Amino acid sequence: MVRFLDKGACCGCGACVDACKQGAIRMEQDEEGFAYPRIDRTVCIGCGQCREVCPIRNDKERTHRERIYLGVQAREESLRFASSSGGMFSVLAQYIFKRQGVVYGAAYGDEMEVLHMQADNMEQLDMLRKTKYVQSRLDGTFHKIEEQLQRKRWVLFCGTPCQAHALRLYLKKEYSRLVTVDLVCYGVPSPGIWASYVKYLEQRHRGCLTDFSFRDKRNRDNGHGRSYRIDEVTYTGSLYEDIYCRIYFKNYILRPSCHSCGFCTVERSSDFTIGDFWGIERVRKDMDDGMGTSMVILHTKRAEEIWSGIKDQTRWFSCKKEEILQPRLIAPTQAAQRRKMLMNLYKTLPFSLFIKLAERTIG
Repeated sequence: MVRFLDKGACCGCGACVDACKQGAIRMEQDEEGFAYPRIDRTVCIGCGQCREVCPIRNDKERTHRERIYLGVQAREESLRFASSSGGMFSVLAQYIFKRQGVVYGAAYGDEMEVLHMQADNMEQLDMLRKTKYVQSRLDGTFHKIEEQLQRKRWVLFCGTPCQAHALRLYLKKEYSRLVTVDLVCYGVPSPGIWASYVKYLEQRHRGCLTDFSFRDKRNRDNGHGRSYRIDEVTYTGSLYEDIYCRIYFKNYILRPSCHSCGFCTVERSSDFTIGDFWGIERVRKDMDDGMGTSMVILHTKRAEEIWSGIKDQTRWFSCKKEEILQPRLIAPTQAAQRRKMLMNLYKTLPFSLFIKLAERTIG
């Protein structure tokens, strides 16, 4: 078995696993809690399919064209309240469901792990809504999407830009009923550390964690709250006081490849890019009601056609590129200076002690 050693050259999308017809590749978690491919050389036939679907090896594809930049809020308030920002993802999902299609996005599994799952209707879509600050596992998702497309079903895929690009590389051809949406991504934190944090909260409250909202809107503060539910009790607080969120936003637990990400630009290969419209109070103060606004970029003709069919379901405005630009559309997140030290503590200490030392380290 051969392990992937260049940690900065793997985003962990798992496309190589789905692409290998020999079953020679599997994803294994390293000591930092990130998954990397491991190749069984006794099974590998050297076909090169794994290299062809790698979004980092093949990240130079860009569509140099005029793009459309928008600020969007779903008119249906329930959609916006249930979303991290303005509800654009839900509006797109409605478009797909009306065509008897399916939607793929990140959801919590039975043990609060984050995986990509399929939704067939608006009721099931609820599990895919809202930001999860954890890297999701795709576990055969690309293969499932290919099967749906071959059956001529509409498919909406939403994920990080590297995941969305990997899907297009995996499919190897264009499908008229595939709609890809990528997110403005800060960088993905360690699933291993998240799993340890879940257990930490369960032990602390002596119960079972059943939900975690990284962007709670109950205070109408644009999602700066955090809430989680242990059994039947809900705990609320500031997003920036939660220790997991703090070490994430202080750049201690991001995947190594995120610090050199080639997708931190407005030039992407998806149909749509969506994210929070940070700075809405400067651009359109009248729309800053604390319930979120989606920043939307239309990259393709397909996106423009879909937008023309859904825009009446939204409140929206056109804007300039300069008005939507935010750090992760310009350059990757830089690693914290003491990232290596903190990760070494995670590898060697009980998690409860790691948390205490992390709080002292980041202040």
